[in-house]
Amino acid sequence: MSLNFGQRRLLPQFILASGSPRRRHLLESVGLTFEAVESGVDESQREDEQPEQYALRMACEKARTVSLRNPTVLVLGADTVVDLDGEVLGKPTSAAEAKSTLLRLSGRTHRVITAIALAKDGTILEHETVCSWVTFRRLSPEEIDAYILSREPFDKAGAYGVQGLGRNFVEEISGSFTNVMGLPLENVLPALKRNLL
Repeated sequence: MSLNFGQRRLLPQFILASGSPRRRHLLESVGLTFEAVESGVDESQREDEQPEQYALRMACEKARTVSLRNPTVLVLGADTVVDLDGEVLGKPTSAAEAKSTLLRLSGRTHRVITAIALAKDGTILEHETVCSWVTFRRLSPEEIDAYILSREPFDKAGAYGVQGLGRNFVEEISGSFTNVMGLPLENVLPALKRNLL
C-alpha cells in the first residue's frame, strides 16, 4: 500500500526506528509502507534530564543510529514518555509496579510526550516534541488488578494503552490522540512529506 500526497504516491522509502507494534499499526493505518528496525540504543534516562529532553534525545539517537546503518534511506525515530509531576513513568516490570503506577495516575492528569526525529546519513534533518494531556477517572484497586491480569500494561509507558482496555480509564484527552498511542500522525505525516517528496 502507499499514501497519496497530492498526485504523487509515496513509495516505501523510509525506515521506522522502532519495534513498537502501535507505531507500526498507526503508520500502516494511513497506507504507508516502510521497514521497521529496532535501534538497540540504551534508553536510560540521564540524571536531571527533563521528560521532554529525554524523549527528544531518545528519538534523535534512535533515528541517527539506524540512519548510520542505512545511510541512503530516511529514518523516522520516535520516543514516548509519560510524565507525572516531572517524573517519567516507564514500562512496568512487575504487577506490583504496574499497580503502583496506575494508582498514582488514578484521578489525576498527566502528560504524554512523544518526540519524533527524521535522519538521513547519520544527520538529523528535523525533530519535534508533541505533548498531550490525559486525565484518568478514579480507579478502584479491583479494576486495576483486573487490568493487570490482561497483561496489557507491561509493554507500555505509564502502564496503560489508550488504544486498548486502558481507554476505559481515560476521562479526557487534550491534544493528539495518536500522540498518546505513541506517534502523533498530525506531525509525522507532514514531516515525511517534506522529506520524502
